[in-house]
Amino acid sequence: MDRDADHIVFLVDDDPKVRESVGELLSSVGLTSIAVGSVREYSELPRPQVPACIVLDVELPDVNGLDFQAQIENDDHPPVVFITGHGDIPSSVSAMKRGAVDFLTKPFDSADLIAAVLAGIEQDRERREERDVLADLKDRFQQLTPREQQVLPLIVSGLLSKQGAAELGISEITFQVHRGRVMQKMRVTSFAELVRIAAKLEIPITHSRYAGVPAK
Repeated sequence: MDRDADHIVFLVDDDPKVRESVGELLSSVGLTSIAVGSVREYSELPRPQVPACIVLDVELPDVNGLDFQAQIENDDHPPVVFITGHGDIPSSVSAMKRGAVDFLTKPFDSADLIAAVLAGIEQDRERREERDVLADLKDRFQQLTPREQQVLPLIVSGLLSKQGAAELGISEITFQVHRGRVMQKMRVTSFAELVRIAAKLEIPITHSRYAGVPAK
C-alpha cells in the first residue's frame, strides 16, 4: 500500500481472480487498494487515517458480508460497496437500508464499480471533515469556564443581556463580559454563527425571549 496515498480502497473477496482483476481496475484509474480474502484479514489490517471505501463480497468464508455490514453499522468504518455473484432483491434492499453505497452483481460494469468506489471515498472524506470540525467545536466549548458554559445557551436562546443576567442572578455588565468571552473563545463574530455552532454541539435552548409567541 502506498503510504503517501490520500485514500485507500479495501477489497474483501475470497476469489483470488476477483481480487486481482478488481485491484488492476482500481489501479488503472489511480486508486490505491489493498485486497484480502476474508473479514478476519480485513479486521487485522491497519487503518490509515485517510478517506476509504470497502469493496465487500457477500459470500465470504468466515462472515457473510451483509452480517459484517450490520456489525459495523455504528462503528467507525468506511462506506461499503457490495459486489456479489449471488445477488437478490432482499439482500440488495437490506444492504442499501444499512447505508451501502451500491450493490453490484457480478459480472458488474467496471464504470459502475469505479463510480461507486469514488462516491464511497467522497462520503468518507466528508464524514471525516465533519468529525474533525465537530471535535474542534467541542474543544472550543471545553475552553469555556463553567459560568461561560451556562451563559452560552442563554445567548443562543435569544435572551437579552438583562434577561440572561436575571436568569443567572448576576449583573447585566457581568453577563455582557461573559458574553464577549464566549464569542471570543468560540471564535465567532456573529450571533447567527454562534447559533449554528450550538446546534452542531446539540446545546439545548431551554429559554427564549419569544416563548409563548405563536408560530407564524
